Amino acid sequence: MTPETGSTDLWKITLGELDEKMGVKIVEESVDRVVATMPVEGNRQSFGLLHGGASLAVGEAVGSWAAVIHASTLGKTAVGVDVSATHHKSAREGLITITATPIHLGGTLTTHEVLITNEAGQRICTLRITNLLLDRKG
Repeated sequence: MTPETGSTDLWKITLGELDEKMGVKIVEESVDRVVATMPVEGNRQSFGLLHGGASLAVGEAVGSWAAVIHASTLGKTAVGVDVSATHHKSAREGLITITATPIHLGGTLTTHEVLITNEAGQRICTLRITNLLLDRKG
């Protein structure tokens, strides 16, 4: 759902097709923090490990949602312009948690750190995403 042009109502997360196929669930959504979960099962590569591309896809989604929530407070929207990730550890099963927190919330750019952890709280992957804030089209 997108707020009306010029509105500063907080944007509410709506899952996209890929998010749904990956089994993403939203746990928390605010300007300060967006948290989601995703099962490892169904998102593994051929060696039985969580696919690095799945980590990037879900991390980019959660970081972008966080940016759009911030942008909505300014009557704007956000588009990703840069994402980078470091894979620290693998996962074979269970549920991962994806948490985006702001590093910088500006009027033109946002940068978020996105941590992906396993059920034991161990860091699986760290992403950094930068989004450009744009005026909403009417």
